[in-house]
Amino acid sequence: MISTQAWQDARLVWDYHQMHHALKPCSVAIGLGSHDLSVATAAAEAYQAGLVPLIVFTGANSPTTRARFPEGEAVAYRKHALELGVPAEAVRVEPNATNTGQNIMYSRELLEEAGVNVSSILLVSKPYEQRRAYATARKLWPGIEIVCSSAPMEFPEYVDSIGDGRLVIDMLVGALQRLMIYPQQGFMIEQDVPKDVMAAYERLCHAGFTSRLVPADVG
Repeated sequence: MISTQAWQDARLVWDYHQMHHALKPCSVAIGLGSHDLSVATAAAEAYQAGLVPLIVFTGANSPTTRARFPEGEAVAYRKHALELGVPAEAVRVEPNATNTGQNIMYSRELLEEAGVNVSSILLVSKPYEQRRAYATARKLWPGIEIVCSSAPMEFPEYVDSIGDGRLVIDMLVGALQRLMIYPQQGFMIEQDVPKDVMAAYERLCHAGFTSRLVPADVG
């Protein structure tokens, strides 16, 4: 049973993870691979709205996506976008990345090798991965304007879509931990964490929502 306090804390962390950027035209959309096809849907909708002329889907597989997308995350995303009406020539695939840093680096290399002039990117991710994606891209692709986007889902709707509230809260907590420790490892820029968000994170950790923490912070 998840307490009322835990739900309130989780909503606070959820809101912090989203960058709340206003959508605007960009040079390219980069859809970060995961288990969630809503990333591909959001990228396709951005193309259809005229916000981007090109989409790059990036991602190989992880233990959580191998069964669902045996051909790879980026390939599955491309197939989904084509089914939604995006023309094949507007979609490129980067099939090798296995983490967010590689998503950014390999997509950048693909676009540079193709001679695509990039001044801005629409960075499409799961809702609770927006800030992590932003911080990573700012570190690995300086000088580029970054606009973050995801499927327009509120927290209860996302929980319903996953079907496991505890897992969602665990993922929110794990994503926030990485925002705090990965800058020290050179993976992303630092992000200020407001005191109320930090307090919510600590309460959730104490309540046992720790399955997605990296070991250094457990306990």
